Amino acid sequence: MSLTSVGSLSGVVIRRANPDDVDGIVAVNIECLPEHYPLRFWLDHIEKYGDAFYVAEAGGRIVGYVMPRVEYGLSKLRTSMRRLGHIVSIAVRRGFRRRGIATALMLASMESLKSEYGVREVYLEVRVSNEPAINLYRKLGFVIVERLHRYYLDGEDAYVMAKEL
Repeated sequence: MSLTSVGSLSGVVIRRANPDDVDGIVAVNIECLPEHYPLRFWLDHIEKYGDAFYVAEAGGRIVGYVMPRVEYGLSKLRTSMRRLGHIVSIAVRRGFRRRGIATALMLASMESLKSEYGVREVYLEVRVSNEPAINLYRKLGFVIVERLHRYYLDGEDAYVMAKEL
């Protein structure tokens, strides 16, 4: 699946994030997700992994983002050490959902993680109750590899989902 195969993104631009985007990114995070990070965390990820950190912009406003990082560790899919892409956070504002934006963000980030950082596997954590997100990740080729009990601050479990690139 490539960026050209996603749904209509009429009026939405998918582009690499830059430090000037951080306020818009944080605003999307606060609106959409219960997990929040300090400002320095966001800026560090843009600085270190900016070639794979993307935003969705509509009318000059950030309406979505995907924040990855690159790690070296034990594969989620094999019994070996390897370079891993970790999707730390992804969110799309409610009024912009179900338009292919999250798919486009994920595809762009995964393509960059592979081409710019040499990543061959990507993984993420997702709430077990978040069926729309789980379905999106499955559509992108992710599989559930583990369940993390009480992963989130509110006590909800998470699935670890992974995919070969």
